[in-house]
Amino acid sequence: MLTLYHSPRSRGSRIIWLLEEIGAPYEIKEVPIRRSNGTGESAPESYRDIHPHLKIPALEHNGATMFETGAIATYLADQFPEAGLAPKIGDPKRGPYLTWMFYVSDIIEPSVVSKNTSATYQHGTTGWAPFEEVETYLQKSLEKGPYILGENFSAADIILGGGLALLVMRKIMAKTPAVE
Repeated sequence: MLTLYHSPRSRGSRIIWLLEEIGAPYEIKEVPIRRSNGTGESAPESYRDIHPHLKIPALEHNGATMFETGAIATYLADQFPEAGLAPKIGDPKRGPYLTWMFYVSDIIEPSVVSKNTSATYQHGTTGWAPFEEVETYLQKSLEKGPYILGENFSAADIILGGGLALLVMRKIMAKTPAVE
């Protein structure tokens, strides 16, 4: 059984989408992660045994616990190859697929935080890129569509698409035909 630790309106929603695409049975254990959720609750300290930073999502499967959206999504797509959501090892699209699986958390998310806070980007020392540069690259990449790897839908579309929807909704990124 797959067990997803999730909180509504979180990155865990992307994993629910992926689990639905895979079609494997799963259960959800809801974990409060925001004190601002109206209840004053946050994840219990015991949840650190699942995720050391009390974050969402996390997944348990066959006795293994994992966290980080890209890692979970990569694991699930590889664990359930019959769903056809990942290029196989040796496929020329495997490298670009893995790049997109981690680009969201490694580049896009920090660039958005930087854009919306006082964090500053410093070329050569910061692990992400300026948001304007990221947005330009995303637009250019999405124009090649219909999916991020070309003609085939993959887990990378789920990880990227779930984040882009939020950026458009919050008016951080323009809703262009390519993004739509």
